[in-house]
Amino acid sequence: MLNYIWLTLLGLGILTALTLDVNSSLTDKYKNNKPMHVTVDWQAEQYSIHADTKMHISAKSFATFYNLNPALNRNLTPDPSPQTDIQQKIRIVYNEKEKYYSVYFLIDENAPDIWKEIAKSDGKENDISAKLWLGNNINDKTKEAYIVIEPVSLMKMKAITNAVIEYAAKAVTIAIGLIGIMALWLGMMKIADQAGLISIIAKSVKPITRFLFPDVPHDHPAMGSMIMNMSANFLGLGNAATPFGLKAMEELDSLNPVKGTATNAMCTFLAINTAGLTLIPASAIAVRAALGSTNPAMIIGTSAFGAICATIAGVATAKICEKFPMSFSDFIEYLIKRWKFFTGIFLIGFIIVFASSTGLFTKLGSTIGFMNTETIKAIIQVVSVLAIPFVIFSFITYGFIKKVKIYESFIDGAKEGFNVALRIIPFLVAMLVAIGIFRASGAMDFLILIISPVTNLIGMPAEVLPMALMRPLSSSGSLGVMSEIMTAHGTDSFIGILASTLYGSSETTFYVLALYFGSVNIKRVRHSVAAGIAADIAGVIGALFIVKLLFG
Repeated sequence: MLNYIWLTLLGLGILTALTLDVNSSLTDKYKNNKPMHVTVDWQAEQYSIHADTKMHISAKSFATFYNLNPALNRNLTPDPSPQTDIQQKIRIVYNEKEKYYSVYFLIDENAPDIWKEIAKSDGKENDISAKLWLGNNINDKTKEAYIVIEPVSLMKMKAITNAVIEYAAKAVTIAIGLIGIMALWLGMMKIADQAGLISIIAKSVKPITRFLFPDVPHDHPAMGSMIMNMSANFLGLGNAATPFGLKAMEELDSLNPVKGTATNAMCTFLAINTAGLTLIPASAIAVRAALGSTNPAMIIGTSAFGAICATIAGVATAKICEKFPMSFSDFIEYLIKRWKFFTGIFLIGFIIVFASSTGLFTKLGSTIGFMNTETIKAIIQVVSVLAIPFVIFSFITYGFIKKVKIYESFIDGAKEGFNVALRIIPFLVAMLVAIGIFRASGAMDFLILIISPVTNLIGMPAEVLPMALMRPLSSSGSLGVMSEIMTAHGTDSFIGILASTLYGSSETTFYVLALYFGSVNIKRVRHSVAAGIAADIAGVIGALFIVKLLFG
């Protein structure tokens, strides 16, 4: 399955980039070698070799020149017209031989989008060069002029080239950054394992793990690693969760009868991970606080609801798909044996629909009003801060009491971290480069165009759709999209709350799959992708439902 996903991301990305570049060339989107009428601040003493001055362009003139008027625009990705006249500081240098002025100016966040694209044509530069010819005097301080901006071409293909280099380097950076963390937590796990603490923890949650992972013995080391991973994820301790998860995959692979093929336990475990069930979505809350929200932590409840929906859908999909292929009669028998589980899901859905139709959640929301959010947030933050020191102290102390050679055990476990971190580099490079190409090409815009009719039916605002689609692909990308949405619409608006809830109630599915399966060289991932996507969809629907109910 990952083969097809990888090929799709690469193929769609490159094809979309070529299509957009050809369209830009045919429509002359960037007006290469075309003069644009401007005015410049000018005084007699500025007829020198070089000078700093200011260039003025009316919003209407700019929109007409670049065909940004919606009625005139033929570009596949229209650039909104500037709402105010453009006043741009420029530096000019006179070219005596050619009889024109070379112009250089910097692009900031307030510049027109099309100029930002032109500025990036040579990488991450934020400057534009142009040629300028002076015209008639308008008054004593202003002259007419004509400016020709540097020609650009193949913008999307250049963006893809830059993305390939950037994401390949990012994959290696991520892997190297994991070495120290992996060494720390795998060393701790070794101490806890030899002391028997992992077995005690596994026995305490045996009823749950027996249902989720029936093929894994309750006293197997994989069970303890999975429990520690899920606990760390729930507390928002991502740095600790990843090493535990990678160790869990290694232990699960030791039980794997067919190497290179994902087991049922692996698929279920990753379904839980891709659901992103976290007690406190710290990153989303931090961004909300930085952008001036009056109640940054109000998304704790909504994110938990969305993540619970995602977890239920992911686990249910994994459990159903692991039974296929099977005959219809076997499928019916399977449903009968699991009638309690599926009845529970049906009842939860019925309660949600009933509460929505009667306005029960709205009344509860207005009654509770998230009045105790700050208290809850404070408690969770204290727990999150103390959790890692507590786990380290507890593991070491328990190991010492049980007469484990704690230092030697730690070193033995830590050695494994280095090997695991190096082993996942090729898999991270492959997946992150494909995601980078897909993002840089503009293919996301077409995906939004295709999916928007469906999302419109469930009442999802178009402004939030990029966030929902970006989240399974890239954590940093979705964080940036979320920030942009809340900056434009307000952190405490319906759209702002929904965007941050979506971030807090889901996970980067394809990154998780590439990372965890790559650590044990799994090539056939079976139904794990279906379970992950089901979790993503359920998380989006759950987040939309609860936010509409309480804030819509």
